[in-house]
Amino acid sequence: MSLDPRVTEAWARLPEYLSAHVALSLSALLLGFGLSLPLAVMSIGSPRLRGLLLGAASVIQTIPSLALLALFYPLLLALSALTKAAFGAQFSALGFLPSLLALALYSMLPILRNTVTGLIGVDAAVKEAALGVGMTARQSLARVELPLALPVIMAGLRTASVWVIGTATLSTPVGQTSLGNYIFTGLQTQNWVFVVFGCVAAALLALAVDQLLALLERLLTKRERVKALAAGAAGLVLLVLAGGLGEWTRSGAGYVVGAKGFPEQYVLAALLSQRLEAAGLSATTRSNLGSAVIFNALISGDIDAYVDYSGTIWTNTMHRSDAPKRDALTREMSDWLGENYRVKVLGTLGFENAYVLAMRRDRAAALGIRSVEDLAASAPKLAVGGDYEIFSRPEWRSLRAAYGLAFREERQMQPTFMYQAVVDGSVDVITAFSSDGEIAKYDLMTLADPKGAIPPYDAVLLVSPKRSEDARLIAALTPLVGRIPIERMRDANLLVSGGANQAPPEDAARRLWQVIATTPP
Repeated sequence: MSLDPRVTEAWARLPEYLSAHVALSLSALLLGFGLSLPLAVMSIGSPRLRGLLLGAASVIQTIPSLALLALFYPLLLALSALTKAAFGAQFSALGFLPSLLALALYSMLPILRNTVTGLIGVDAAVKEAALGVGMTARQSLARVELPLALPVIMAGLRTASVWVIGTATLSTPVGQTSLGNYIFTGLQTQNWVFVVFGCVAAALLALAVDQLLALLERLLTKRERVKALAAGAAGLVLLVLAGGLGEWTRSGAGYVVGAKGFPEQYVLAALLSQRLEAAGLSATTRSNLGSAVIFNALISGDIDAYVDYSGTIWTNTMHRSDAPKRDALTREMSDWLGENYRVKVLGTLGFENAYVLAMRRDRAAALGIRSVEDLAASAPKLAVGGDYEIFSRPEWRSLRAAYGLAFREERQMQPTFMYQAVVDGSVDVITAFSSDGEIAKYDLMTLADPKGAIPPYDAVLLVSPKRSEDARLIAALTPLVGRIPIERMRDANLLVSGGANQAPPEDAARRLWQVIATTPP
């Protein structure tokens, strides 16, 4: 009996994802503990300092973890630019560093609070006795107070470890590989095996680390310090080796291809990586990046190439609200990227992935709707569903202004669930994407945009400034320009996102290349 291919693929990715997750979580815990313990000790004699520290740590906990991770990226990006200007050197603001700093801050509250509680809870008579036998305040702290407070401190560290390991799954959108890669990719592609695999792996890792810390606590409480140090050192070495092996493996890749967080991007990133490898160049991918994150990663050199969309750059990056014809927009966009960021546009891939409003055919027919203009009259009675970005994007403002759209309800949701929501009637209209395979799968009707409120969204292949003159990379990727028809892209997307014969993005990319290679230019 053979395993489900999705299970086989999940197992194959486990060493990379788990090792990166371990390296990140362990580093964040060590940094958080290294900061929290001395700060807690310093605050024991100062109620004001103690209040400030606990208050600050509590405020950090109120910030949603995903937002905290995302906030560190632009901050580090700006700092990297400053170091480059001042010293001629910069560092990568993507991936490990923003995740490390955010998670370390997130770990501090339970460690701070428990250390303070444990030390304050030591009986005053015990401290007086220690001083009475000739100990200094520092000796009393090290030999009496900290050992007595140890169970409470360890409880805080164990709580922090569970928080950090769980929250580390959210580091994927800022470019850090983790067990969250299973979850984000699985949600987008309706690969529920991946989702369950990621959740279970993170839970088991958290339980394993919690039990290791519990063992250390028992050994230290029994004053078996040699055994405790040996157990701690062994566990630390194993965790470091596991994380370091994965980081070493990833560091060997020469070129980095970026991808946003939806099926089409996974396929295109796999296709770019495969073309580079076919040319004898090593490559890896960083997936599930947000639109702003991935563009900043390109111009800073953290990734070397990725596929974006002309309308996204036109509205989000260039902040343009007009909608010129396709050729004019592409030409002006390419010139602007080159002049302002030295980003090279290799060309358009041959298909468009534009925002379109879509409805069930029977629902649209019942309301007499064939275009966005027709929709405007019924919109106040209807609910619209969209992805996390659309309702704050310029395109949505343009649509509303052009047609006077005012829906009864606007609901944000994961794109995976958006299509199911319109099919089962949870919403009446969705902001779909024109190259998505689900449009054909569910036989949805896309509404015409007679006023041209939404700009063209041609898929464009971008190369970073540091690779803009790289002849080998350009030669490997140029054969893709203008060669992908929208029908083939829809087929590949549907294959990845839950078709009858669901396949990983790498397989869909290989099939797509076979079509390209066997079709005359």
